[in-house]
Amino acid sequence: MVEKNFLAKRAVVTGATSGIGRAIALRLAELRATVFALGRQPDAITALDRQARAARLDLHPSAVELASDEELQKFANELRSTVHILVHAAGYIKHGPVKTAPVNDFDWHYQVNLRAPYVLTQLLLPGLIETKGHIIFINSSADRPAGPNKSQYAATKYGLLALAECLREEVKADGVRITNVFLGRVATPMQEAVHKMENRPYQPEKFIQPEDVATAVVNVLLTPPTAEVGSINIRAAQ
Repeated sequence: MVEKNFLAKRAVVTGATSGIGRAIALRLAELRATVFALGRQPDAITALDRQARAARLDLHPSAVELASDEELQKFANELRSTVHILVHAAGYIKHGPVKTAPVNDFDWHYQVNLRAPYVLTQLLLPGLIETKGHIIFINSSADRPAGPNKSQYAATKYGLLALAECLREEVKADGVRITNVFLGRVATPMQEAVHKMENRPYQPEKFIQPEDVATAVVNVLLTPPTAEVGSINIRAAQ
């Protein structure tokens, strides 16, 4: 039953070579979706490609710099097919106080966390409307309310929520569904880096696992078209 739901479905997943995006991309491919997995690191892309080939998954990793309009446009042009699922899982975080944090850091947060989802959604939206598709925005509840030294990350994640909510009102008549996924701390390489910034020991077993997020996303995508899951909140059980 599950396989039939994803057979012949095409999905685009950003941040797909690490952490949450990787887990979602692999789960969708295992359930027989055709997955276009976007990442940045060549070694991680190669590793994901090898894993997909060994498992005979219909998963196609691509090196795409999300901060580049040209690369996003090139990807959209080369896709040459409509998509049913778009998952915005890529993210960037760096801590710093408003008083001294470099503005360039804020620009990078904006480019990756907010502007790239806007641009990629705009490029793929005609196809998503054609297929009455589903867009998943991976967001964060770990910084709600926002705390000190997190203004750049939190501002872009709050902006991502606004983007998703406005988009829902624009495309609901077209049958496109929008879901915000609010996550607590997830055991990912990015979370490990955050703990280093915070000078705290990293204990991944105490956090949400990327595979748990993938399971939740799949369940949302399997919701019948007569219903829409507007948002879900996931936190660690411990």
